[in-house]
Amino acid sequence: MTAHMHSMLARLAKLRLMAKTRRLGAHKGRRQANKFGTSLEFSDYRLYQPGDDVRQIDWNIYGRTHKHYIKRFLDEQELAITVFLDVSGSMQAIETKWARAKELAASFSFIALSGEDRLSFVPVSSEPFVKVSRKGSVYAKKVFFDILQFPLHEGSGTFTENLHKNSLKNNQLAILITDGLEPLESFESLFRSIAARKQEVTLIQLLSRDELNPIYTGDVKLIDSESKESVQVSMNEFILGNYQRQLNMHNHKLELLCRRFGFSYLMTTDHADLPAFLFHECSAKRMLY
Repeated sequence: MTAHMHSMLARLAKLRLMAKTRRLGAHKGRRQANKFGTSLEFSDYRLYQPGDDVRQIDWNIYGRTHKHYIKRFLDEQELAITVFLDVSGSMQAIETKWARAKELAASFSFIALSGEDRLSFVPVSSEPFVKVSRKGSVYAKKVFFDILQFPLHEGSGTFTENLHKNSLKNNQLAILITDGLEPLESFESLFRSIAARKQEVTLIQLLSRDELNPIYTGDVKLIDSESKESVQVSMNEFILGNYQRQLNMHNHKLELLCRRFGFSYLMTTDHADLPAFLFHECSAKRMLY
């Protein structure tokens, strides 16, 4: 692992995912329930983190594992977080876009596990991928690198219709990473289904620089990444300008749709500065703290 990557993970480990339904309790803990005070009911163990009470270290476990674990009580409740990654054709068609999508999914998964939250990572596709379910900071680095190495694959269907097939139960916070290039009606149907389960949602719309500002001129062959159908088009300034207006309008309406359902919305591109997006934009939007 490079020094740059090590520094990046060290910074990510200090971040936590924001949950509107949570309040901080009265004593030190990773994330605490709505009740104030300290429960004496033991739940399980977690790895020691700087700032934890050293008196909670279980030295019997240390003697067996040579790792510092502290006791976890029921008022230090974790969030159930699911990261849904769009692995449809439109997300994989552009190499830099696909790489950034995996970097985002890996980063949010790493943050969740570092905060001792319960993580599920779900590649949303027509194929029955087995979701990754983990809890504990001990798994954070492995899950991070496993997601970065997630392979290309052949699938069918769209993100919204395939996500409907995934279980949305027992989840408190859902992070959707997608390009959002589907009819708004499809997203509205999906959002209504998620909202019915009283879940908090953040949608991260990821587009490539070329999708936002295409520079093609002359006769080109356009291929639909989902249906694989092609069409010959003579590109000119009028067509490009109309395309950008339609795309900007679609993106604006998608953001408004998120707001209507009480969801958070962020947009980024494959060429945006990743640390700036994670450490500044996400914090400004109160997604991370």
